[in-house]
Amino acid sequence: MGSMLSEAVSSTEEPILYLKLAFTATCFAGLFQASLGFLRLGFIIDFLSKATLVGFMAGAAVIVSLQQLKGLLGIVHFTTKMQFIPVMASVFSNRGEWSWQTIVMGFSFLLFLFTTRHISKRNPKLFWVAAAAPLTSVIVSTLIVFLLRSKNPRISFIGHLPKGLNPPSSNMLYFNGPYLALAMKTGLITGILSLTEGIAVGRTFASLKNYQVDGNKEMMAIGLMNICGSCSSCYVTTGSFSRSAVNYNAGAKTVVSNIIMAAAVLITLLFLMPLFYYTPNVILATIILTAVSGLIDYQAAYNLWKVDKLDCMTCLCSFFGVLFISVPTGLAIAVVVSVFKILLHVTRPNILAMGNIPGTQIYQNLSRYREALRIPSFLVLAIEAPFYFANSTYLQERILRWVREEEERIKANNEGTLKCVILDMTAVTAIDTSGIDTLSELRKMLEKRSLRLVLANPVGSVMEKLQQSKTLESFGMNGVYLTVGEAVADISSLWKARA
Repeated sequence: MGSMLSEAVSSTEEPILYLKLAFTATCFAGLFQASLGFLRLGFIIDFLSKATLVGFMAGAAVIVSLQQLKGLLGIVHFTTKMQFIPVMASVFSNRGEWSWQTIVMGFSFLLFLFTTRHISKRNPKLFWVAAAAPLTSVIVSTLIVFLLRSKNPRISFIGHLPKGLNPPSSNMLYFNGPYLALAMKTGLITGILSLTEGIAVGRTFASLKNYQVDGNKEMMAIGLMNICGSCSSCYVTTGSFSRSAVNYNAGAKTVVSNIIMAAAVLITLLFLMPLFYYTPNVILATIILTAVSGLIDYQAAYNLWKVDKLDCMTCLCSFFGVLFISVPTGLAIAVVVSVFKILLHVTRPNILAMGNIPGTQIYQNLSRYREALRIPSFLVLAIEAPFYFANSTYLQERILRWVREEEERIKANNEGTLKCVILDMTAVTAIDTSGIDTLSELRKMLEKRSLRLVLANPVGSVMEKLQQSKTLESFGMNGVYLTVGEAVADISSLWKARA
């Protein structure tokens, strides 16, 4: 949210407008999330594939990390842009503002925070070490700056923080003006991302505890929370993975743990805020750097490369789009690539040549199973997708090409003639009128070549449509079988009887 809003409004030059847009974006995010849950449209989130989220989260982590260079290096004048090149240009053009005291303190605590995280990962029983490290860093760094204040070190600190609860902000919601579109766009994107993360966190711990999570109820709960939050000076929030993990490792069973945590936050807001006066800005930067580093999932990206190159391309598009262009553009590019992948699979489905495993009635892919054998005079093809308007022409062309290639192979090897083409329809879960017409046309084209077309194992919904369209009548009594093995055996026996 901060990165998207900061591209149009500066939080330092126009703080009131910035807050208005943040609260408004939070309100729109909550409305969008609650609407998805109320209308039971949670499946929309599924268009954000894992590859998209891996790339987006990594890109966002790098952007947030680059922004922390301002505090880590002690720079006063820093760019408001979020892209990689402007940020790095600002860092090196302001080398004169670098503070060695700030750098030493920052990297020292950065090393401490990463060390405690490593200890907790190596020994899960010591989870509390990493959990307590940020608070320890704040306390120690604040004491250091307080004790050295008389020597005037070049370490900037927070200064005065007002005590008390967040004031109501319903009067600051921004529903008209030139920045309304920005608030809506920011709310939509942050709403989708926070919703995806929240549901993912819920499903993760549900699997660990063996209970079910209702995604639509989760959406409504998160949405209502953000709507209420926008009226009480809060920005977009969601289920926290880190706090949930701490609760899980601590053995928390009920929401009482959240009540205790909320009470601790309340006490801090009401009574302990003056204690943070000398807290250095650099320690906040190091805590943020440590937190966002966990969002870069190198192993997931490597697995995407090994398993699916197109998924890896989606991940890279999301990552570099966010890093070098903008957050919404990077996300949009990744979604477009994901949709293109869906369309590619839908319009260009696999068709496999099948062979018989000797001694069985099992038929498997000839290219994957070396022991699978071709059946003389038969060509067995398996279609691995629904058969409808988007792919019917392609499937017809591919089947006819398989027939031509099989006839050429038979001619080259001086084998018996091809007499029958069997389509294994096991994976054809649906068919529409275009698919039915294509099947009828394909049957006629093969008959002109003295070839018989047979269907094997069409599922119930496909059979119903074939019957309703009266297409089955054209295939005849011996045109549809339950299995490929049954079709081969029955048709072979008919040929022997005629011979």
